[in-house]
Amino acid sequence: MEDDKELVKQAQGGDQAAFKKLVERYQRKVYSICYGMLKNPEDSMDASQETFIKVFRYIEKFNYESKFYTWLYRIAVNVCIDHIRKNKKRKNVEYDDAFSQVAEVGDENIVPSTLGLNPEKAYGRKELREKMLEALEKIPEKHRTILILRESEGLNYDEIADVLEVSKGTVMSRLFHARKYFQEALAVYLEKDKDAG
Repeated sequence: MEDDKELVKQAQGGDQAAFKKLVERYQRKVYSICYGMLKNPEDSMDASQETFIKVFRYIEKFNYESKFYTWLYRIAVNVCIDHIRKNKKRKNVEYDDAFSQVAEVGDENIVPSTLGLNPEKAYGRKELREKMLEALEKIPEKHRTILILRESEGLNYDEIADVLEVSKGTVMSRLFHARKYFQEALAVYLEKDKDAG
C-alpha cells in the first residue's frame, strides 16, 4: 500500500489516479468530520466535496511540513467553519429529520448497524446515539471540533494543534472543557436512565 507522501508527490506531478487514491482513502473520515460539525448529511456531503476540490486545487502547495491528513483535516474544518458562518441565519434542520437522513446515507462509522441486536437494546443504543448527537450540538463550535478530531478521528494533541493551527496547550484546554460540556449536556439523560434502571 502506497503511503500518503508518495501519493501526494504523484498527485503534485499531475497523476489523477494517485489523487483518486487519496480521496478514496480519506473520504469517509472527511465526511465524518464534516457531519460532526454541520449535523446535516447534505451539507456534510457538500463540505466534503468542497474540501477535496480545495485539496486538488492547492495540492501543489503542500510542503510536507505536516502530515497530509492533518493538512486535509485542516481544510475540512475550515470549509465547515465557513459553511457555518455563511448559514448562521438559516433555520436549522430538525434533529429527527437529520438523524433519519444519516441512516439513509449508511455511514457505519456514524450510525452503527443494529442488525442482530435485541430490539430493546437496539432502541436504547439508538436513543443514546441521539442524545449524544444532541449533546454534541450544544457544545460550542471550537470545543465540538476538538472533541470530534480527538474522540472520533483519533488524532493526538500535536496533530489536532496542527489541524487547528493552535498550540498544544490550547488543544488540551479546549478538550478538557469540551469533555466537561459534553458530560453536562448528557447528564440529564444519564440520570433519567439510571433512575429508570
